[in-house]
Amino acid sequence: MDLSNRNAQPQTAGHPAPSATGLAGGARKSNSNNGGSKIGRVGFVVAAALAAILLVGVIAMASKGGNSQEEKYVDSTKLQAVFLNTGQVYFGKIKTLNSKYFVVSNIYYLQTSGGAATGSTASTNTSVSLVKLGCELHEPYDQMVINRDQVTFWENLQDNGQVAQAVKTFVKQNPSGQKCSDQSSSAGTNSSNSVQSANPNTNTAPATPGATTKPTTTTP
Repeated sequence: MDLSNRNAQPQTAGHPAPSATGLAGGARKSNSNNGGSKIGRVGFVVAAALAAILLVGVIAMASKGGNSQEEKYVDSTKLQAVFLNTGQVYFGKIKTLNSKYFVVSNIYYLQTSGGAATGSTASTNTSVSLVKLGCELHEPYDQMVINRDQVTFWENLQDNGQVAQAVKTFVKQNPSGQKCSDQSSSAGTNSSNSVQSANPNTNTAPATPGATTKPTTTTP
């Protein structure tokens, strides 16, 4: 009996045994697919992070109002005048300026007062005084937030102007700040801080806080 082929492996017709090369190639292909999936996930995470950073930047620019070009004209060493479309004007320091609002501190406004006419000819002594905000009936804080759509224009003030000089005098006379219990120390009642009317024959009604009025000449 011939036993020479006893240990031979049976061969199935039509189904050759897989080779080692084929197995290795399949493994490499599987690893390549896994690597591509990992790279795709990393790319997605990076793209999402960049989108989030861009969104934060857009929100920051929107909240700032995009008025950096206008804001650079605010001289922090000077006082500013903010004119409203109601006719009111406030003097102070512009702290914030954007497309939605202004924030102003160290605020002053104008107030007028006049005497009664005497004799056959109208004779009044109208004066315009600068009032420091804070001692009004409602005692507001020395800061104001003004809607941007209420502002007609604003401007920096020169140091040698009457308003700047009156503020300087008030600060010198009140080194500890305004004392509402002593109204004589306020800018509105101190004669040295008053801007007198150039025309003695004028009659001007008292202005509302912050309002600027034009004197009207009276007839005899």
